[in-house]
Amino acid sequence: MQQRQASELLSSSLVIRSMVAEDLPAATELSEEQQWPHRREDWDLFLSFGEGLVAEQAGQVVGTTLGWRFGSDRAAIGLVIVRSALQRRGIGRKLMEAMIDQLGGRSISLSSTEAGVAFLTGLGFVETGRIYQHQGLVHEVPLPELRPGERVRPKGRADGVLAELYSDSTGTDRHELFHALAANCRTVVKSREHEAVGFAMLRRFGAGWSIAPVVASDSHSAKTLILHWLAAKKGRFCRVDVTTESGLSGWLEDLGLPCVGSVRTMVRGSAPVPGSRAKVFAVAAQGLG
Repeated sequence: MQQRQASELLSSSLVIRSMVAEDLPAATELSEEQQWPHRREDWDLFLSFGEGLVAEQAGQVVGTTLGWRFGSDRAAIGLVIVRSALQRRGIGRKLMEAMIDQLGGRSISLSSTEAGVAFLTGLGFVETGRIYQHQGLVHEVPLPELRPGERVRPKGRADGVLAELYSDSTGTDRHELFHALAANCRTVVKSREHEAVGFAMLRRFGAGWSIAPVVASDSHSAKTLILHWLAAKKGRFCRVDVTTESGLSGWLEDLGLPCVGSVRTMVRGSAPVPGSRAKVFAVAAQGLG
């Protein structure tokens, strides 16, 4: 009875509003409370190409979520966080429902912990796969085996095809996201007979470096791109989030980059249909897919 009264009181005083830059210190504190690795700079980046909502009580931010639009029909939701002391009181549901409404009928993807699956199923999400989080320090990196006519090189001005390759690999319009990430990342391209067949980005994230996303026409190219960045950051903390379909989780374990957890990918609405030119081997972020 007391818990019900507390929830009703909280609900009556709770405000859901748009996230602004001034909310990011509080958002960073919330992610730190959950022991998530996101720095203030990571929040800045994710909000810069998306939109956010906060749950506010008595002038204090007690919950967050971010949304990202991909073209006119698809979107993703991530960074749904509620202050630990106020969890299980409906705040997360209010944030999710508000963001779903704000995204306007788009098919929505997200990543969920095991604990969140039942809740998200109740909101109409269904499971579509898994993402495996690999991270750690790799001290010995084998040389990539390049085939005749192949090379790994920095992204150049003539690589406009990469945004289209990214979009094709996900079945969603990723042009805006690609350019936003590219402005904050270093990017290398795998080419074959002078044709780009994949790319991998590297950016600061959390306590180290995130190799994300990795998009390629085949697993050999994806491995070559990942090995390039692991060699560049040998002995430094690196993270790679790979999909089930990539088949790279066991390979990363063998390299000495252990799997420290996994999340389920879920979708509300129709699932995107990737093209045949390339595949996402490592996601840009768990929330982005």
